[in-house]
Amino acid sequence: MIKIRIGGVPEHFNLPWHLAIEDGMFAHHGIDLEWIMFPEGTGAMNKALRNKEIDLAVILTGGIIKDIANGNPSKILQVYVSSPLQWGVHVGAKSEFTSIEELENATCAISRYGSGSHVMAHVQAEQRGWDTSALKFNVINTLDGAIEALTEGTADYFMWEHFTTKPIVDNGVFRRLGDFPTPWSCFVIAGRESFIEEHKASIEIVLDVINTVTADFKKIPSIDRTLANRYEQQLEDIQQWLSMTTWSQKQITDEELTRVQSKIFDLKMIDNQIDINKFKINL
Repeated sequence: MIKIRIGGVPEHFNLPWHLAIEDGMFAHHGIDLEWIMFPEGTGAMNKALRNKEIDLAVILTGGIIKDIANGNPSKILQVYVSSPLQWGVHVGAKSEFTSIEELENATCAISRYGSGSHVMAHVQAEQRGWDTSALKFNVINTLDGAIEALTEGTADYFMWEHFTTKPIVDNGVFRRLGDFPTPWSCFVIAGRESFIEEHKASIEIVLDVINTVTADFKKIPSIDRTLANRYEQQLEDIQQWLSMTTWSQKQITDEELTRVQSKIFDLKMIDNQIDINKFKINL
Protein backbone atom coordinates (compact mmCIF):
# COMPACT_ATOMS: atom_id res chain seq x y z
CA MET A 1 0.00 0.00 0.00
CA ILE A 2 1.21 3.48 -0.87
CA LYS A 3 0.33 6.10 1.77
CA ILE A 4 -0.96 9.43 0.43
CA ARG A 5 -1.98 12.25 2.79
CA ILE A 6 -4.57 14.65 1.41
CA GLY A 7 -5.90 17.76 3.12
CA GLY A 8 -9.32 19.36 2.81
CA VAL A 9 -11.92 21.43 4.61
CA PRO A 10 -14.75 19.79 6.60
CA GLU A 11 -17.41 20.86 4.12
CA HIS A 12 -20.02 19.19 1.92
CA PHE A 13 -17.95 19.75 -1.24
CA ASN A 14 -15.65 16.95 -0.09
CA LEU A 15 -18.21 14.19 0.51
CA PRO A 16 -17.12 12.43 -2.74
CA TRP A 17 -13.70 11.82 -1.15
CA HIS A 18 -15.18 10.35 2.01
CA LEU A 19 -17.52 8.07 0.06
CA ALA A 20 -14.63 6.81 -2.07
CA ILE A 21 -12.47 6.14 1.00
CA GLU A 22 -15.32 4.40 2.85
CA ASP A 23 -16.09 2.25 -0.19
CA GLY A 24 -12.45 1.14 -0.42
CA MET A 25 -12.05 2.58 -3.91
CA PHE A 26 -8.49 3.81 -3.28
CA ALA A 27 -7.48 0.79 -1.20
CA HIS A 28 -8.60 -1.46 -4.09
CA HIS A 29 -5.75 0.07 -6.10
CA GLY A 30 -3.19 -0.28 -3.31
CA ILE A 31 -3.47 3.30 -2.07
CA ASP A 32 -3.92 4.16 1.60
CA LEU A 33 -5.48 7.61 1.22
CA GLU A 34 -5.47 9.45 4.55
CA TRP A 35 -7.87 12.39 4.69
CA ILE A 36 -6.59 15.16 6.98
CA MET A 37 -9.15 17.76 8.01
CA PHE A 38 -8.25 21.45 7.92
CA PRO A 39 -11.01 23.51 9.58
CA GLU A 40 -8.62 26.49 9.35
CA GLY A 41 -8.89 26.36 5.56
CA THR A 42 -6.59 27.21 2.67
CA GLY A 43 -3.88 29.10 4.52
CA ALA A 44 -3.26 26.13 6.81
CA MET A 45 -3.18 23.71 3.87
CA ASN A 46 -0.67 25.87 2.02
CA LYS A 47 1.56 25.80 5.10
CA ALA A 48 1.14 22.02 5.39
CA LEU A 49 2.12 21.54 1.73
CA ARG A 50 5.21 23.70 2.24
CA ASN A 51 6.14 21.76 5.39
CA LYS A 52 5.54 18.36 3.71
CA GLU A 53 2.87 17.51 6.28
CA ILE A 54 0.46 16.59 3.47
CA ASP A 55 1.05 15.40 -0.09
CA LEU A 56 -2.11 16.62 -1.83
CA ALA A 57 -4.80 19.19 -1.03
CA VAL A 58 -8.32 20.02 -2.15
CA ILE A 59 -7.82 23.74 -1.92
CA LEU A 60 -9.32 27.08 -2.95
CA THR A 61 -8.20 28.13 -6.43
CA GLY A 62 -7.25 31.71 -5.56
CA GLY A 63 -5.43 30.69 -2.39
CA ILE A 64 -3.14 28.08 -3.97
CA ILE A 65 -2.38 30.29 -6.99
CA LYS A 66 -1.37 33.08 -4.62
CA ASP A 67 0.87 30.76 -2.61
CA ILE A 68 2.54 29.12 -5.61
CA ALA A 69 3.32 32.60 -6.95
CA ASN A 70 4.86 33.34 -3.55
CA GLY A 71 7.11 30.27 -3.68
CA ASN A 72 5.05 27.26 -2.56
CA PRO A 73 6.70 24.31 -4.40
CA SER A 74 3.37 22.78 -5.42
CA LYS A 75 1.43 22.27 -8.63
CA ILE A 76 -2.25 22.23 -9.58
CA LEU A 77 -3.26 18.77 -10.84
CA GLN A 78 -6.81 19.63 -11.93
CA VAL A 79 -9.94 21.60 -11.09
CA TYR A 80 -12.16 19.87 -8.50
CA VAL A 81 -15.22 22.17 -8.35
CA SER A 82 -15.59 24.47 -11.35
CA SER A 83 -18.56 26.53 -10.15
CA PRO A 84 -17.90 29.69 -8.09
CA LEU A 85 -17.80 29.59 -4.30
CA GLN A 86 -20.61 31.59 -2.72
CA TRP A 87 -19.06 33.62 0.08
CA GLY A 88 -21.58 34.82 2.62
CA VAL A 89 -20.74 38.18 4.20
CA HIS A 90 -21.64 37.86 7.88
CA VAL A 91 -21.87 40.07 10.95
CA GLY A 92 -22.77 39.23 14.53
CA ALA A 93 -26.44 39.02 15.43
CA LYS A 94 -26.24 42.21 17.51
CA SER A 95 -24.08 44.14 15.05
CA GLU A 96 -25.19 47.62 14.02
CA PHE A 97 -24.10 47.01 10.42
CA THR A 98 -27.02 46.49 8.04
CA SER A 99 -25.35 46.46 4.60
CA ILE A 100 -22.06 45.46 3.00
CA GLU A 101 -21.48 49.08 1.97
CA GLU A 102 -21.14 50.02 5.65
CA LEU A 103 -18.19 47.63 6.14
CA GLU A 104 -15.63 49.71 4.23
CA ASN A 105 -13.64 50.72 7.34
CA ALA A 106 -14.62 47.73 9.50
CA THR A 107 -12.38 44.92 10.77
CA CYS A 108 -12.64 41.66 8.85
CA ALA A 109 -12.16 38.28 10.53
CA ILE A 110 -9.98 35.92 8.48
CA SER A 111 -8.89 32.35 9.15
CA ARG A 112 -5.29 33.40 8.46
CA TYR A 113 -3.32 35.58 6.07
CA GLY A 114 -3.23 34.04 2.61
CA SER A 115 -6.47 32.15 3.22
CA GLY A 116 -9.55 32.30 1.02
CA SER A 117 -11.28 34.60 3.52
CA HIS A 118 -8.31 36.96 3.29
CA VAL A 119 -8.09 36.88 -0.52
CA MET A 120 -11.84 37.36 -1.00
CA ALA A 121 -11.98 40.29 1.42
CA HIS A 122 -9.50 42.02 -0.89
CA VAL A 123 -11.41 41.06 -4.05
CA GLN A 124 -14.72 42.31 -2.62
CA ALA A 125 -13.12 45.56 -1.44
CA GLU A 126 -11.55 46.17 -4.85
CA GLN A 127 -14.84 45.55 -6.66
CA ARG A 128 -16.57 48.05 -4.37
CA GLY A 129 -13.91 50.70 -4.87
CA TRP A 130 -12.57 50.57 -1.31
CA ASP A 131 -8.92 51.28 -0.45
CA THR A 132 -7.57 47.74 -0.14
CA SER A 133 -4.39 48.97 1.56
CA ALA A 134 -6.53 50.23 4.44
CA LEU A 135 -8.28 46.91 5.15
CA LYS A 136 -8.09 45.75 8.77
CA PHE A 137 -7.97 42.07 9.75
CA ASN A 138 -8.26 39.87 12.82
CA VAL A 139 -6.96 36.29 12.47
CA ILE A 140 -9.50 33.90 14.01
CA ASN A 141 -8.22 30.52 12.64
CA THR A 142 -11.53 28.62 12.50
CA LEU A 143 -15.28 29.05 12.15
CA ASP A 144 -15.58 28.76 15.94
CA GLY A 145 -13.05 31.57 16.22
CA ALA A 146 -15.17 33.69 13.90
CA ILE A 147 -18.28 33.07 16.02
CA GLU A 148 -16.36 34.25 19.09
CA ALA A 149 -14.88 37.31 17.34
CA LEU A 150 -18.17 38.54 15.83
CA THR A 151 -20.08 37.88 19.05
CA GLU A 152 -17.52 39.65 21.25
CA GLY A 153 -16.90 42.46 18.76
CA THR A 154 -13.18 41.87 18.16
CA ALA A 155 -14.03 41.72 14.44
CA ASP A 156 -16.93 43.23 12.52
CA TYR A 157 -17.52 40.87 9.59
CA PHE A 158 -16.53 37.47 8.29
CA MET A 159 -16.66 35.91 4.81
CA TRP A 160 -17.20 32.12 4.59
CA GLU A 161 -19.02 29.67 2.35
CA HIS A 162 -22.76 30.44 2.33
CA PHE A 163 -24.14 26.99 3.07
CA THR A 164 -21.52 26.03 5.65
CA THR A 165 -22.47 29.09 7.70
CA LYS A 166 -26.22 28.90 7.10
CA PRO A 167 -26.96 26.87 10.27
CA ILE A 168 -25.17 29.60 12.25
CA VAL A 169 -27.35 32.22 10.54
CA ASP A 170 -30.47 30.12 11.14
CA ASN A 171 -29.55 29.84 14.84
CA GLY A 172 -29.38 33.63 15.14
CA VAL A 173 -25.63 33.82 15.84
CA PHE A 174 -24.69 35.47 12.52
CA ARG A 175 -26.63 37.78 10.23
CA ARG A 176 -25.83 37.56 6.52
CA LEU A 177 -25.65 40.90 4.75
CA GLY A 178 -25.25 39.36 1.30
CA ASP A 179 -23.25 36.96 -0.85
CA PHE A 180 -20.11 37.45 -2.90
CA PRO A 181 -19.26 34.73 -5.48
CA THR A 182 -15.68 34.11 -6.49
CA PRO A 183 -14.90 35.34 -10.03
CA TRP A 184 -13.28 31.93 -10.68
CA SER A 185 -13.73 28.23 -9.89
CA CYS A 186 -14.05 27.01 -6.27
CA PHE A 187 -11.52 24.28 -5.66
CA VAL A 188 -8.56 22.61 -7.32
CA ILE A 189 -6.54 19.52 -6.41
CA ALA A 190 -2.89 20.41 -5.85
CA GLY A 191 0.19 18.48 -4.78
CA ARG A 192 3.77 18.94 -3.67
CA GLU A 193 6.15 18.94 -6.65
CA SER A 194 8.56 16.43 -5.09
CA PHE A 195 5.73 14.03 -4.24
CA ILE A 196 4.23 14.30 -7.73
CA GLU A 197 7.58 13.47 -9.33
CA GLU A 198 7.95 10.32 -7.23
CA HIS A 199 4.36 9.04 -7.36
CA LYS A 200 2.83 10.06 -10.70
CA ALA A 201 1.19 6.68 -11.32
CA SER A 202 -0.45 6.60 -7.89
CA ILE A 203 -1.67 10.18 -8.23
CA GLU A 204 -3.19 9.32 -11.61
CA ILE A 205 -5.15 6.54 -9.90
CA VAL A 206 -6.33 8.92 -7.16
CA LEU A 207 -7.56 11.39 -9.78
CA ASP A 208 -9.24 8.66 -11.84
CA VAL A 209 -11.11 7.39 -8.78
CA ILE A 210 -12.32 10.79 -7.56
CA ASN A 211 -13.29 11.85 -11.09
CA THR A 212 -15.37 8.69 -11.45
CA VAL A 213 -17.19 9.53 -8.22
CA THR A 214 -17.76 13.22 -8.96
CA ALA A 215 -18.95 12.59 -12.53
CA ASP A 216 -21.98 10.72 -11.15
CA PHE A 217 -22.19 12.26 -7.69
CA LYS A 218 -25.49 14.05 -8.20
CA LYS A 219 -27.07 10.82 -9.49
CA ILE A 220 -26.40 8.88 -6.27
CA PRO A 221 -29.81 7.92 -4.79
CA SER A 222 -30.85 10.26 -1.94
CA ILE A 223 -27.50 12.05 -2.03
CA ASP A 224 -29.26 15.23 -0.91
CA ARG A 225 -30.47 13.53 2.26
CA THR A 226 -27.05 12.01 2.90
CA LEU A 227 -25.44 15.44 2.62
CA ALA A 228 -28.07 17.09 4.82
CA ASN A 229 -27.60 14.48 7.54
CA ARG A 230 -23.81 14.39 7.46
CA TYR A 231 -23.33 18.14 7.44
CA GLU A 232 -26.32 19.09 9.62
CA GLN A 233 -27.95 21.12 6.86
CA GLN A 234 -31.56 21.73 5.92
CA LEU A 235 -32.58 19.51 2.99
CA GLU A 236 -33.82 22.46 0.92
CA ASP A 237 -30.48 24.25 1.44
CA ILE A 238 -28.52 21.23 0.25
CA GLN A 239 -30.81 20.86 -2.78
CA GLN A 240 -30.17 24.50 -3.68
CA TRP A 241 -26.43 24.04 -3.19
CA LEU A 242 -26.40 20.92 -5.38
CA SER A 243 -28.19 22.80 -8.16
CA MET A 244 -25.46 25.51 -8.07
CA THR A 245 -22.43 23.23 -7.82
CA THR A 246 -20.49 21.64 -10.69
CA TRP A 247 -17.61 19.22 -10.24
CA SER A 248 -14.82 19.11 -12.79
CA GLN A 249 -12.58 16.36 -14.12
CA LYS A 250 -10.30 18.63 -16.15
CA GLN A 251 -7.11 20.61 -15.71
CA ILE A 252 -7.35 24.35 -15.03
CA THR A 253 -7.15 26.48 -18.18
CA ASP A 254 -4.43 28.98 -19.02
CA GLU A 255 -7.12 31.65 -19.27
CA GLU A 256 -8.31 31.08 -15.71
CA LEU A 257 -4.78 30.97 -14.33
CA THR A 258 -3.98 34.25 -16.06
CA ARG A 259 -7.17 35.87 -14.78
CA VAL A 260 -6.68 34.80 -11.16
CA GLN A 261 -2.99 35.69 -11.03
CA SER A 262 -3.63 39.09 -12.61
CA LYS A 263 -6.35 39.87 -10.06
CA ILE A 264 -4.17 38.82 -7.11
CA PHE A 265 -1.26 40.86 -8.50
CA ASP A 266 -3.49 43.93 -8.94
CA LEU A 267 -4.49 43.54 -5.28
CA LYS A 268 -0.76 43.56 -4.34
CA MET A 269 -1.05 40.11 -2.75
CA ILE A 270 1.92 38.88 -4.83
CA ASP A 271 5.00 40.87 -5.80
CA ASN A 272 5.50 39.45 -9.29
CA GLN A 273 3.53 37.46 -11.85
CA ILE A 274 5.11 34.18 -12.88
CA ASP A 275 4.83 31.97 -15.99
CA ILE A 276 1.39 30.35 -15.81
CA ASN A 277 2.92 26.98 -16.73
CA LYS A 278 4.62 26.98 -13.29
CA PHE A 279 1.22 26.68 -11.61
CA LYS A 280 0.16 23.34 -13.05
CA ILE A 281 1.33 19.93 -14.19
CA ASN A 282 -0.26 17.53 -16.63
CA LEU A 283 0.35 13.91 -15.66
